[in-house]
Amino acid sequence: MLFTLVPRLLMVCVAAVIATLTAAIAAAESGGTPSQVNVLPKYRQECATCHIAYPPGMLPAASWQRILGNLQHHFGTDASLDVDSVKQISTWLAANSAGDAAAHAAPPEDRITRSHWFRQEHAEVPADVWKRPMIKSASNCAACHTRAEQGNFNEHFIRIPQ
Repeated sequence: MLFTLVPRLLMVCVAAVIATLTAAIAAAESGGTPSQVNVLPKYRQECATCHIAYPPGMLPAASWQRILGNLQHHFGTDASLDVDSVKQISTWLAANSAGDAAAHAAPPEDRITRSHWFRQEHAEVPADVWKRPMIKSASNCAACHTRAEQGNFNEHFIRIPQ
């Protein structure tokens, strides 16, 4: 009895491993990551009218707090919001941020494009590419990342405009 149970148990374990690996490969190919979160509707409504709804994991919580605390001077624009909206967005960003670990240290001026990970990921992009008319700046993620609006920055979906 034990000898017939072992092969069945082994087959079940192998099937579970294969299923897990298949799901992981599918997620990687589609650009899905465990850190992707559903975008808070208020965040999309208030922030994504001027730029993409940057995924909260792109900055540590402390950076998001400073940005929300200074919306009247939001990178050269007055993006002021009512207190309730700021509180709702702030809570969501803090809960879904990169945390404050050294790996996600606050970048200079709390700019995503000046973070260590951003510079590392874009190191091969020549400086003149950022100045192309269809791109304009490194903060225009959607210019090259065709699925940036969905929070998908998988390299398979990059198309650099000429």
